[in-house]
Amino acid sequence: MKSVRKSGALLGGAVALALTTGAQAQEELTYNSHVADIINENCVVCHREGGIGPMQFETYDQVRPWAPLISLKVANREMPPYAYDQHIGIQDLEGDWRLEQDEIDAIVSWVNQGAPLGDADIVPQKPDFPDPNEWNFAAQYGQPDMIIPSSPYDIPASGNDLWSKEFVDPGLAESRCIKAVQVKPRGDARAVVHHANSDVYVYDENGELQQYGQLTEYAMGKWGELMPEGVCRTFPANSLIRWDIHMFPGGVGATAEGGMIRDNVVEIGLWFHDEDYEEQEGIYQQDLRLYGLREGYENGELIVPPHGYTMTQGFHSFDHPVRIDSFQPHGHLRMNAASLEIFDPKTGRTTPVSQISNWSATWHHSHIYDPEVAPLLAPGEVLVIKQWYDNTANNPNNPDPDQWVYGGSRTGDEMSHAWIAVTHLDQEGYEKILAQREEAEQRSMAGND
Repeated sequence: MKSVRKSGALLGGAVALALTTGAQAQEELTYNSHVADIINENCVVCHREGGIGPMQFETYDQVRPWAPLISLKVANREMPPYAYDQHIGIQDLEGDWRLEQDEIDAIVSWVNQGAPLGDADIVPQKPDFPDPNEWNFAAQYGQPDMIIPSSPYDIPASGNDLWSKEFVDPGLAESRCIKAVQVKPRGDARAVVHHANSDVYVYDENGELQQYGQLTEYAMGKWGELMPEGVCRTFPANSLIRWDIHMFPGGVGATAEGGMIRDNVVEIGLWFHDEDYEEQEGIYQQDLRLYGLREGYENGELIVPPHGYTMTQGFHSFDHPVRIDSFQPHGHLRMNAASLEIFDPKTGRTTPVSQISNWSATWHHSHIYDPEVAPLLAPGEVLVIKQWYDNTANNPNNPDPDQWVYGGSRTGDEMSHAWIAVTHLDQEGYEKILAQREEAEQRSMAGND
């Protein structure tokens, strides 16, 4: 899977030619000439020796037995594992793992033609991937400026859910603006760490600890978070981090280890802007918050009946203009879909922003919007967040459709909220962004004349 979204076509001239109208029926697609680069670029990062994929795709001999399954998974957009609906709302995302349609068409046509190897003299270039335990943003920014580990914790092979909650002093002497952040369980623990929240606490004038805000949130499979230019998510000086780590013995999903993991540690990697970054002109504050969905609860509880369905929704508005920088829905094993919309009470119109119709608890994603198209809200406009739950046997993630499912923290319970990163603007900043977007649109239209 791609570590970051690439602009423009990803295919070389040979593949592009083969995928023109009618060309697939006339020209044979082969592994060496057409398909290997797609698989190496998008799949081998997980499907390799030491990777989290259940099989290896590093050579033709390894790929060929799985070719029909690969075709099915990519055609259904189940792989790479980035659930985000096409053609609905904003499509320009950072860290987007989805294949281009041309890439999907190439793989499906190749398999339909018998998955041939092709010219043996053509040797596909092997990808140069970093160690699976390397930080995701190391190639862009180098090693983290700060790493904050949790205390070691032994996780048994089976049993009930476990939680670790502790305060850690990161030793930050001066406030800094965060450029990027990743939370990473060490080694084999990635399949048993369900989530890892990190709250920031500061001492007030009376010497008592008070919650300042959220540093970041990790859930299984999450890539990390990038902050757009012109914003500061502040990590205050002399603050403490409160870990809240939820672990599920044995693990969840296809990558579950099923054995004891000793000395499990979860780490936060932080990359900072320069020390004077916040003092520059036009820098706005960003925060990450949990936005709860409470409509659809009965007697204050989320309830999904046996062999039944439930939908929840939540609403939030602001008294000042904001930009929505990222959207990460959260639930457990029965949740299967989510959406984000904006309602304008002046016009009565609702605009779709994001929809995830095949959501899975084993791959959480913070959908990071390209800053040039990230949704803007004027004061009074309303965020509408919806999530759906399937407690039937048709849900492949459902461990037991006979159970009543309630809201709660255990893996077998359900949750209903979304993590949303918001940049808080003033009127001047809001109007400046609107003007920039209008100017860019006019240039685009002029270029199409």
